[in-house]
Amino acid sequence: MIVNNIDRVWKPNATVAAIIEHEGRFLMIEEDTPEGRKLNQPAGHLERGETLLQAVIRETREESGWRFAPRGLLGVYLADKPDSDITYLRFAFCGDAAAPEGEVRLDDGIVAVHWLRRDEIAAQANRLRSPVVLQCIDDYLAGIMHPLETIRDLR
Repeated sequence: MIVNNIDRVWKPNATVAAIIEHEGRFLMIEEDTPEGRKLNQPAGHLERGETLLQAVIRETREESGWRFAPRGLLGVYLADKPDSDITYLRFAFCGDAAAPEGEVRLDDGIVAVHWLRRDEIAAQANRLRSPVVLQCIDDYLAGIMHPLETIRDLR
């Protein structure tokens, strides 16, 4: 498929995200992006050779230092990046996390790691990396969780 008369094949960017809640607060990442400083869950792109679970565990560690243990698949979210031809296919997982051990070196661009309540996150909606960030939190709070066995890695 040709997009906007550009000789480029359209394909969604596969990403993963970790939704981690502890005592009513969610683990959030503050990061510098081309659009300015944004808030997001620990999230990132699936890399060649990884399973989705390996990717979300790695991304959480790299962006926050926390060690993520997925309990379930929250959902799969398809979202276009405004004013671009980029589409993200986000696999969001919910689970538990253990605190970082030792010295933590976070990915470039990560400014801070926060634990925020839903209302604190919603109050900064203009700073969210995407509307999917708050949608994932709301879906988590609604009790949505699919078994990890829903995912099949056939490689």
